[in-house]
Formats: sequence, C-alpha cells, structure tokens
Amino acid sequence: MKLIGSLTCPYVRKIRIILTEKYINYDFAIDIPWNTDSHVTTHNPLGKIPVLIMDNGKTLFDSRVIAEYLDSLEHTDSTFRLIPESGPHRWAVKRWEALADGICDAAATIFLELKRPENQQNQEWISRQQKKIDLGLAAAAMALDSNDWCEEETMTLADIALGCAMGYLTFRFPQIDWRKSYPNLAKLIDKLEQRESFISTAPTDKAS
Repeated sequence: MKLIGSLTCPYVRKIRIILTEKYINYDFAIDIPWNTDSHVTTHNPLGKIPVLIMDNGKTLFDSRVIAEYLDSLEHTDSTFRLIPESGPHRWAVKRWEALADGICDAAATIFLELKRPENQQNQEWISRQQKKIDLGLAAAAMALDSNDWCEEETMTLADIALGCAMGYLTFRFPQIDWRKSYPNLAKLIDKLEQRESFISTAPTDKAS
C-alpha cells in the first residue's frame, strides 16, 4: 500500500494518522500537486492529494473515501473502529469530519489566496473564508462542550479530523489564537498531540 501526499496537507495528515493508529504498513511518497514535476494526476485525474494506491494497484482519492476504506480493513493489527459502523454515532462522527475538513478548506483557500500578488488578492473572498473558520471553531467548541472526546468515550475519526484542522491552523495561521478563545478545544488537541501518530505527522515545510 502506498500513500501519495505532502508533509503539510491536513487531509494527507489525517490519513497518515489513521494508518499509524491502525498499524497499517505503507510507503509514503511525497508529491506536491503544485510542482511542475508532479505526477499526482497520473493517479488522480483531479490532481489532488491524498491518493492511496491499494495492494491491487487501484487507487482511491479524497481523504474521506480513503478513511472509510482503511477503517473497513479487517486484516490489520488493530481491530478498533474509528468510524462507527452504523447508527447515530456514525453520522455524528462523519459530521465532525465534515466540519473539520470545512475549516481546513477555508484555511487552505486563504493560504493560497495570500500567495497571489497583493494587488490581485480578493479581500472579500478572504473575509468569507475567515468567517467560515470563525464559525466552524465556535461550532466545534460548542459541540465538544466539556466532553473528553468529540464522540463517544474514546478517540474516533472525529478527533483525528479536528486535530488535523487545528494543527493546520497553528501551522499556517499562528496569529489565530484559538487556544485562548476555546480552551476546551485546546485541551483535546493537547491530548491528541501527545500521541505518536500526531507527533510523527506534524506539518512541516522541510522533508526529513
């Protein structure tokens, strides 16, 4: 099994954390879609990461699809499920994932817009994305409340997705002081970041 992605993409990090938590062996190939020498479109016609090349040679793309696939595997060394198989808890976890990914979408959009020449940047568009982040953080904090985990009594994909979103904000936008505004989110993220899966996948612009 081979994962194609970058060291900064929060969606790739989500999959790397799942692979680590599920004790699934894989090869990791760094390929940044924005680079002129990228081969991502060879495996994903949409030119996006992450891309998972399965053992049969076929590919999966979109982190939500890949997450579902990995969590369904039965031949791994770990039998615990990150996504409940059915019922209201399953949809609650998927809702958390959508919220976290939406925060990432907005943050990544701002990051890319700010890379454009200043006179070409659309401030109204940036403000719209910032509002999504602000509302998303408030919604996450309200939903988490005083709970130890996002859903149920243990870590699920909800926590992983949220952890990746918050990690990306810290990495790209350290000026957003979400820890001070939402101490309950900070408490959860601090707990997640003590796990080896989060430590080993911390976003960085430098390949080791």
